[in-house]
Amino acid sequence: MKTKFSSKLAGLLTSVVLISGTASANDSKPLPKEGIWRGVFTVSESQVPFNFEFKGKDSKNALLTLINGSRRDEFHVERRGVDSIYVKMNTYDAALVAKIEDNGTLTGEYRSLVPGFRGNSLPFIAEYGKSYRFVEPGKEIAPKHNISGKWEIKTYTKEAVPASIALLKQSGNKLTGVIMTVVGDTRELEGTVQGDEFELSGFTGPSPFIVKGKINDDNSITGEQGFGIYKNLKFDGLRNEKAELPDPYKLTFLKEGYKKLDFTFPDLKGQQVSLSDDKYKGKVVIIETIGTWCPNCTDQTVFLAPWFKKNQKRGVEAIAIGFEQKDDLEYAKYTLGKLKEKYGITYDILFGGIADKKIVAEKLPALNKFVAFPTTIIIDRKGDVREIYTGYTGTVTGKYYEEYEKKFNKVLDELIAEPVPQLAVATTAAGK
Repeated sequence: MKTKFSSKLAGLLTSVVLISGTASANDSKPLPKEGIWRGVFTVSESQVPFNFEFKGKDSKNALLTLINGSRRDEFHVERRGVDSIYVKMNTYDAALVAKIEDNGTLTGEYRSLVPGFRGNSLPFIAEYGKSYRFVEPGKEIAPKHNISGKWEIKTYTKEAVPASIALLKQSGNKLTGVIMTVVGDTRELEGTVQGDEFELSGFTGPSPFIVKGKINDDNSITGEQGFGIYKNLKFDGLRNEKAELPDPYKLTFLKEGYKKLDFTFPDLKGQQVSLSDDKYKGKVVIIETIGTWCPNCTDQTVFLAPWFKKNQKRGVEAIAIGFEQKDDLEYAKYTLGKLKEKYGITYDILFGGIADKKIVAEKLPALNKFVAFPTTIIIDRKGDVREIYTGYTGTVTGKYYEEYEKKFNKVLDELIAEPVPQLAVATTAAGK
């Protein structure tokens, strides 16, 4: 999703001070109860509920699993002091830090760990045994409408924003769904329909997200979405089963006169790596622009890492160019190194600089523009750019993900089948 969301969110968040105990380990409070919990983030008058499951009776095996519809995201839990826990958000440079209160509730914050933003946080409170998202059982209002289906959404901002698509599934009061844009998707959201109103929220490790809306009698919806700096973005939508987003293969392309990319960036060992290196000659090369702060980049990595392991011997190489929240190679070694370890990445990871679309465009000047993280650039055996895919559609999007996977494999199969240029064969032989 957009870099601006994660980088500017910090400036509008409220900091909460946690009080950690200083007594001996023998006086430590038990870890939170095993089972389902309900948490609520609060900033000003805005609230975002989320659910999680806690498992484990000691910090060696304690896990916190975030629940969003059918999606599960698992995180290790550490004890801090005698009465607090620390939950690192895996490859996202953030953590949930909470105090275990005497009554068993958790009070704490979602804290940025990015240097320069380490005082910024989202306060939350969590209660045990509550599995509902928005409305307590027994207090539901019968829904007046069923909003299952595809909705064309228009969001009102100062900048021109292309229409997005909401894919919703409703069963009684229960509502799940995802919002797709030209740059990616929200991951799975979970919520409720009450009367003629609906709410959806999501928290998978990066910043939480919420949608609130009203269902109108004219087959339209209106409401607000977002949290933090993007809160209260107004939208309206119409049910439209034929709605489609712009073709992601046509949003980013090479400027006139260009056929190839040319770049040199440091890898995680500080060594300079160029696309023109012998390693890539005569190979089909997949280039990804990513960021560890970007959830859609993570989802794309989950797809590409095992795909590459399976197909590398067919004559394929891949390069991930990371653009991080700090323009510092040592910091990037840490964040991108965690990504590499977490997902077993065996292709090259380079550091491109700060996560700013203008900077990316400057460092990859052959592109007409840079629209989104991630962007996939596919290069043939001759070194020519053959396809550029903007954004990523995750598994929650159903047929859209299936179509992405099918075309990705088709394109790669066709390019792999093309003959290796003689110059590349000679270069490879000379290097042996």
